[in-house]
Amino acid sequence: MARKERPLTVHHLNQLLLVCSLVLLFAVVAVRISSRSGLPTLLVYLGIGVAIGQDGIGDVQFNNAALTQVIGYAALVVILAEGGLGTKWKEIRPALPAASSLALVGIAVSVSVTASAAHYLIGLEWRQALIIGAVVSSTDAAAVFSVLRKIPLPARVTGVLEAESGFNDAPVVILVVAFCAAGPVEHWYELLGEITLELAIGAALGIAVGWLGSYGLRHVALPASGLYPIAVMAIAVVAYAAGALAHGSGFLAVYLAAMFLGNAKLPHWPATRGFAEGLGWIAQIGMFVLLGLLVTPHDMGDDIVPALIIGLVLTVVARPLSVVTGLLPFRIPWQEQALMSWAGLRGAVPIILATIPMVSGIEGSRRIFNIVFVLVVAYTLVQGPTLPWLARKLHLGETTGAADLGIESAPLERLRGHLLSVAIPEGSRMHGVEVGELRLPAGSAVTLVVRDETSFVPLPTTVLRRGDELLVVATDQVRDAAEKRLRAVGHGGKLAGWLGTDGPGTHRQTGH
Repeated sequence: MARKERPLTVHHLNQLLLVCSLVLLFAVVAVRISSRSGLPTLLVYLGIGVAIGQDGIGDVQFNNAALTQVIGYAALVVILAEGGLGTKWKEIRPALPAASSLALVGIAVSVSVTASAAHYLIGLEWRQALIIGAVVSSTDAAAVFSVLRKIPLPARVTGVLEAESGFNDAPVVILVVAFCAAGPVEHWYELLGEITLELAIGAALGIAVGWLGSYGLRHVALPASGLYPIAVMAIAVVAYAAGALAHGSGFLAVYLAAMFLGNAKLPHWPATRGFAEGLGWIAQIGMFVLLGLLVTPHDMGDDIVPALIIGLVLTVVARPLSVVTGLLPFRIPWQEQALMSWAGLRGAVPIILATIPMVSGIEGSRRIFNIVFVLVVAYTLVQGPTLPWLARKLHLGETTGAADLGIESAPLERLRGHLLSVAIPEGSRMHGVEVGELRLPAGSAVTLVVRDETSFVPLPTTVLRRGDELLVVATDQVRDAAEKRLRAVGHGGKLAGWLGTDGPGTHRQTGH
């Protein structure tokens, strides 16, 4: 007779809420620890999952790979959406050709080299070797920039790394699913055609949903500011679902849609960005803790050495070769290529993709998962703390530039205008500029300055300082021009527009 499942009671719910809240609080505190040590936070979250798992102090029994895969996919949608919303188009636009080549050609090289090492050095059969090669070929921008966030890098380096990590998830997922399919892939060109078609469908739907969503949010005033973040995330998820249901790449669709939304100058943007960032943190914490629970440490002893060997080949051979090959048509200095090669950190995607063979019932799938888990953890420990050091040694961590302004726009529907809230950060070249020297377009004006918790109406001769917050009123017709002018002054000072510094990123692109 089958054992009946115990229903979830209010008492069980209370216990679950308590445990989840404590895990979240511990994870939040752990972020500070990881930021000081230079380690990506993914290791901390994985450690929490392992600690409360069956081999840890919590002794939680969990082995549901299918549930982990589903939750992992949902978390990846949120993480990619948050990453897309934070991607600045002006910074990655010059890097798009190089990043696209690195995400496609580079993956092909990486999969081939890593799979060959897994087959000839470890002795895995070709199907398992190809699955591992595909799984570990995806990079994670969140892991990279959690280490490099305190070191300003050239715009091209950050643009290529960020765009590559957003683009390479899609082809890697397609490859892993294809290698785990029931029948073998007979011809490589059929697989290439399938990847191309799915990427094209995902890109088209992502761009379409992102454009339509941004157009709607810019022209429809919602009754509450809190509705804008919800609408933005909902539009991004619609892009993923539409892409996946159309047999395209949902991951590419959500990233592109979110990037369109993130660069559309939507109302209440800082609040939307903060909401998305919070959801991204929750997704990362929940996903990594769950992946840590799925691990059985006492069964991983035989897989440590194979994981270290495959990871060594991936790190010192496959990744550098994929960077050199993918960037061959582009004139990128060797110092930048060296940093990109070492910055190929693996994060959430490989471990989540390693659950696909388990769900598909592939022979040796548990070993594949163990190897991928050990590889990600071990080489993140090696690469993470050394990335800032390498950036300094290559003289890539010394570039300087003015900090971008924080501008929030609130629509004034009945007055046919907008209220812009402008924060002047440290490093902004708006510091020392008089209000009259802003030269805002007719139809816009600085109406209030908040300084040291005191507000006052400025005069044209009022000198702005770092840390000030400005309230700027602009009509609908000049709203975009006013914001463009404010950002230009923030980056170029009072002479912006006369010396060629017309907006964020312009001055940093020269010389590359």
